[in-house]
Amino acid sequence: MPKLIYVADDEKNICFLIENFLEKEGYEVECFGDGESLLDAFQKKAPDLCILDIMMPGMDGLTVCTQIRKTSHVPIIIVSAKDSPLDRITGITLGSDDYMVKPFLPLELVTRVKALFRRVDTFSGQEEEAKDSYEIGDIKLYPKRRAAKLKDKDFALTPLEFDFLCHMLERQEHAASRDDLLKSLWKVDSREVDTRAVDDMVKRLRKKLKDQKSTVKIETVWGYGFRLTSGGEA
Repeated sequence: MPKLIYVADDEKNICFLIENFLEKEGYEVECFGDGESLLDAFQKKAPDLCILDIMMPGMDGLTVCTQIRKTSHVPIIIVSAKDSPLDRITGITLGSDDYMVKPFLPLELVTRVKALFRRVDTFSGQEEEAKDSYEIGDIKLYPKRRAAKLKDKDFALTPLEFDFLCHMLERQEHAASRDDLLKSLWKVDSREVDTRAVDDMVKRLRKKLKDQKSTVKIETVWGYGFRLTSGGEA
């Protein structure tokens, strides 16, 4: 079956252009003129990927992204006329997997859609090998499959949360600075922005770990950054 993509943008010509190019690549596409309509359709049938414009009447794309992330980890691409590092960080912090600035070439969007699907599909269904995993406390991460388990059960993480944990476990003996995390995960220089994006993401992940009674903690290294630790049962 072809993969289903939902597109939300109040500019009909952009929706038509996106739909036309994606359908030529074999995808099934449904377009919506506002965020509420996409969310209504999402509740009835979840797509394989969402493309969301930020500026729309009523519910904007960032709010739609936040609502989707409450129940789903479907890949999301944010498109916007805003091009500042802070705007891109905001979109990714809220759970999007990619951020594109208008105007963009339709072929570039197609390329990014394909790249996201490749990442999701890579190694799916293959056996998980210990050498391809990271482990701390009751959490195991499988980078090749982008899968996570907590207490041997599937653990739902946003792409950014998953990348954060992998980044920390690759450097398990060291604390990671906020500057390092901004450069590695958000691809921006801390001198370009004044943001608490890292702290906000850590706050949400801490709550998720606490809700699941995980033994893994994200410690704050005051004035520097963060460190992963694992103690007794929460």
